[in-house]
Amino acid sequence: MDNGFGNWPTIHALRNASRVAFVDASTGATTTFRQLESRTNALADALTHKGVRKGDRVALVTLNSPQMMEVFFAVAKLGAVTVPINFRLAAPEIQYILKDSGASLVFYSPAFRETVKQACAETCVRELVEVPDAAQRASGGPSAFEDLVTSGNTARVVRTVTHDDLCVLMYTSGTTGFPKGVMLTHGNFMWNAIHNTVLGEGVGRGDVSLAAAPLFHIGALGIHTLPLTYLGGTTVILEAFTPDAWVDAVEKHRATQAFAVPAMWAAIVNAPGIGERDLTSLRFAISGGAPCPIVVIEAMQRLGVAFTEGFGMTETAPIAAYLDADAVIGHAGSIGRPVHHVEFRVVSEDDQEVGTGQVGELVVRGPNIFVGYWEMPEASREALRGGWFHTGDLARMDEEGYYTLVDRKTDMVITGGENVYPVEVEQVLYRHPCVDEVAVIGLPDEKWGERVVAVVVSRGKEKITGEELISWARERLAHFKCPQTVEFVDALPRTATGKILKRELRRAWVDDESAVSR
Repeated sequence: MDNGFGNWPTIHALRNASRVAFVDASTGATTTFRQLESRTNALADALTHKGVRKGDRVALVTLNSPQMMEVFFAVAKLGAVTVPINFRLAAPEIQYILKDSGASLVFYSPAFRETVKQACAETCVRELVEVPDAAQRASGGPSAFEDLVTSGNTARVVRTVTHDDLCVLMYTSGTTGFPKGVMLTHGNFMWNAIHNTVLGEGVGRGDVSLAAAPLFHIGALGIHTLPLTYLGGTTVILEAFTPDAWVDAVEKHRATQAFAVPAMWAAIVNAPGIGERDLTSLRFAISGGAPCPIVVIEAMQRLGVAFTEGFGMTETAPIAAYLDADAVIGHAGSIGRPVHHVEFRVVSEDDQEVGTGQVGELVVRGPNIFVGYWEMPEASREALRGGWFHTGDLARMDEEGYYTLVDRKTDMVITGGENVYPVEVEQVLYRHPCVDEVAVIGLPDEKWGERVVAVVVSRGKEKITGEELISWARERLAHFKCPQTVEFVDALPRTATGKILKRELRRAWVDDESAVSR
């Protein structure tokens, strides 16, 4: 029996065959659940003839498209494992993932053809399949991907797949070292889909979502793309994000919900003429991947959108906590409360629970939690010790049960013996009208051990001095928390998921790319 997510199209092909599963925002083409079932059956059969067996790894280095999602479902039907890879990586970085995962087949977009070919050298990859981009799909010309689909038998061949079987190997962004392969199961994704149903007012079969963030990332895949396929809803897939394309898609397809990372939301609220666009179909919007600046949240609310925030990680598939629209300002900075089937604790260094209001490491338990890191048994045991996933996030819980992340362990700044949590400082600096983006880091200091440094991107043509920003912060924070210096840059380095690469910022000013040794 197939209990994996590859069976979701099969169920809806029987129950909701004519409903639209995917819309290609670039071409307007639609894929019904009947078509999705037929095409993924054929693709699974074609992959079988290419030697893909249960447990084998199949990699994706592709732009967003309905075809990318078809690969996910076809591979799942075989009990094999999809390895989505960040297409912004350089060839050696992709090669590392291909080697580490042991992927035998790679689907790629034309834009990455040469990079992928370079990356495949000295790996286990035995075949490459090109997936058409938007221009090729619009032209309707032949493609290797369509040839592969049409070569397969559309009959459903059922493989034995359990909730505990591995289905996706998703590599972390590598902000703290070499990427680790996060092992996610079919059961992880099923429970994540269930969690989606209770976010805000809930999601269901009648909802339309936008997949605008990269689908190689757990955020775009897990909120709401896979869940809506589980529920029988519709996902409009944008090949790549631009504010104009996003707004056009909301208006044209009457999207009811959307996920984006804070940098994307900031681009949307600053898009020319955004106040004149029709966003009334959106029941709610959700931000994740990093704390969203309050000014962005307020701007979305002024546009009439119920704005919410979620917290999760690749290891949590991803939803772990949620901050409702009616609490997003009153509890600004909080990640909210755990979703229905997830438990949180805040613990000390020796894994003892700390009191309300005290800072400790956030640990998480639930059916959506990953089962370990690929071929890293020691790291897996450490991360999952005691039956709890140790997130590496420093957090505290208030008397109402709201959790606030004060920072990652590795980003905490210790200056003169005092702990400074950059998120707190960043939220204050974001309030300054001349600050567009900011990241607070710790840099070595002979006197204090570390000094607090703010790296700032100015807003528009507005000019502000470092001294003025430091004074602004000192009016609102204890002085030891305030930046001692301010550095101005044109842009902050980010991962594809929108997270600021603080290691890269540190490397700009010190020889060692890591934080100060402690």
